[in-house]
Amino acid sequence: MKQKPLILISNDDGYQAKGINELINMVRPLADVLVCAPDGPRSGQSCAFSATIPLTLTCIRKEEGLQIWACNGTPVDCVKMALDNLCPRRPDMVIGGINHGDNASVNAHYSGTMGVTIEGCMKYIPSVAFSLCDYRADADFSPLTPYVRDITQRVLNEGLPQGVCLNVNFPGPPDLPQTAGGPSAARRPVLPQGQSYLGVRICRMAPGTWYDETTRFHHPRGFDYWWMVGHYRNDAPEAEDTDNWALAHGYVAITPTQIDLTAYKAMDQLKLWNL
Repeated sequence: MKQKPLILISNDDGYQAKGINELINMVRPLADVLVCAPDGPRSGQSCAFSATIPLTLTCIRKEEGLQIWACNGTPVDCVKMALDNLCPRRPDMVIGGINHGDNASVNAHYSGTMGVTIEGCMKYIPSVAFSLCDYRADADFSPLTPYVRDITQRVLNEGLPQGVCLNVNFPGPPDLPQTAGGPSAARRPVLPQGQSYLGVRICRMAPGTWYDETTRFHHPRGFDYWWMVGHYRNDAPEAEDTDNWALAHGYVAITPTQIDLTAYKAMDQLKLWNL
């Protein structure tokens, strides 16, 4: 009997989050699933790992074809711990998500969900991140199911180029902002009844930036403190080949993301410096 594929799943919202538990149900028909996720929210952790604290693993659930473990570390810690200590064999795929909130544009650099996916990719395992533009704890993930299953099956069947992972972002409900930019961000059009998305677009990362990122308060005990907040600005709102545009117009955005950060076009220019 042919052995089922093995998928390793983690996230940055914690193992209790609805998104990761919906993802488990979506992919269980396709593979055996091993989950190692943080024991609480770890948003914004990117590719951070723990170098100064000991790590622990707690078994949450174990049954035929499924194991769920919690780790006290970062999302990347979870992947490293699972690969070294939990996986019965090398996973056929690593999945990050499903994240509550988008990871489009430059947000991919901050994302713990993408940290999971990048870590898997650096281990030469085909890896995909899934995110939904809906930060609510009770977000509706059901429209994602056929897309998640189709993308997962295609990656299991065909793999991905070495050094490339996928950043997949889904539009949220029409009444919610479709980026992390807050109330001023674009809201996608209302689609015909029964239609969740207009389709899928292969996109580049939109250029954008965050501004007014800290808010200052004065504590009654006499000192100042700050909350990290901020607003996102899309710097190419009319660029139809970007992930932000796709999400704002009702499309699922898939951005191939590479591990090699080398700016090859700049190499020739720098060589002219004759250093």
